[in-house]
Amino acid sequence: MGAVTAPEDARATPSGSNGDQAGHTSPFADFDRAAWSRLAASSELTLSTADLERVKGLGERISLADVDEVYRPLSRLLTLYSSGVQQLHAATSTFLGGAARADQPGTARRTPFVIGVAGSVAVGKSTTARLLRVLLSRWPDTPRVELVTTDGFLLPNAELERRGLMRRKGFPESYDRRALLRFVAAVKSGAEQVRAPVYSHLTYDIVPRAVMTVRRPDVLIVEGLNVLAPARAHAGGSSATSALALSDFFDVSVYVDARAGDIERWYVERFLSLRETAFADPQSYFHRYAELSDDEARERAHTIWGDINGPNLVENIAPTRGRATIVLSKGPDHAVRRVRLRKL
Repeated sequence: MGAVTAPEDARATPSGSNGDQAGHTSPFADFDRAAWSRLAASSELTLSTADLERVKGLGERISLADVDEVYRPLSRLLTLYSSGVQQLHAATSTFLGGAARADQPGTARRTPFVIGVAGSVAVGKSTTARLLRVLLSRWPDTPRVELVTTDGFLLPNAELERRGLMRRKGFPESYDRRALLRFVAAVKSGAEQVRAPVYSHLTYDIVPRAVMTVRRPDVLIVEGLNVLAPARAHAGGSSATSALALSDFFDVSVYVDARAGDIERWYVERFLSLRETAFADPQSYFHRYAELSDDEARERAHTIWGDINGPNLVENIAPTRGRATIVLSKGPDHAVRRVRLRKL
């Protein structure tokens, strides 16, 4: 399996450069960790060790230094983006002036700032999303931050079985894409409250009749494998027409990147750890794996990766990296080594 990395010309630029050296141009500015961490100088660390333990994923080696040097400046940048969008909204409302009527209630008030967080299984995107939720909520401009994962919009297992898609779970076709689009569109439109389904990682299925309600947050974070996927083309008469993409509703997006070999290793390590935690619960969908030996568990994990998660990464997830606003590139130790920022 090939390495999932940025193109070499994009990664070879000097620290903090704009990628314009040696005749190369890039839509991204590229920062190594040292250059990026210097951007944190103007803000205070707002996360404790206890906070970090609550948000980090199983097996992730992330420290307060990582938070301080990478995620804190990232959260500050995102609040600046949010403020910029708010200013644009105010300017637009002023421009519209008398054109704003009572039958256009969304014209005069701010709508939530929406952030998409994408990346492979086991790359750490869920931890990134949870960290950003905590950090963003501690900035005065964005106190109300909600996080929704696209897992809640997976088709129920019974429906996946009916369609022959259980071994394609996590691939784009395994989601209720229309419901997900309706949900994010309603939030972005300023609806007072919008409901989303709830997914259980214990039972590996949608929880019947359970919902979470989002009530006009300052920021909505949408985290998932395929949140940056382009719109699908639909045949319409003699020509193809493009539907909306989920990312059309994002104000900014983050892609968590690493080499495929590293991600597979992290996935296997996590699988081994889960035997003593989630898999040990008799109600777990994966309880049958709890008694596997180390060698059996490694073999099983590599098989799952090779059959499902690896192909999904190569075919559907990694190709969307170039559509992100910000790319966090991790090294073999799970630490972010580089940050690529799309030029405005």
